[in-house]
Amino acid sequence: MIASPKAIAWIERLIWILIYGGLFAIILGVVARPHIAALGWSLMVFGGCVAVAGAVLIWVRSRIQTSLERPT
Repeated sequence: MIASPKAIAWIERLIWILIYGGLFAIILGVVARPHIAALGWSLMVFGGCVAVAGAVLIWVRSRIQTSLERPT
């Protein structure tokens, strides 16, 4: 699969948004858990899923070829 530099930049930006957003949601969940347990656990699970999605996108990005790379 060959992608344009603009598409690759968009994917790389999305990767970091998902990872940092997911980690931030996990932290909010840890802080909220002692006060509202259901909200805390929900935030932690949601944040974990979002962070994992970012990690999966890192793998996807590693499989994408730029138009400057030659296929092997």
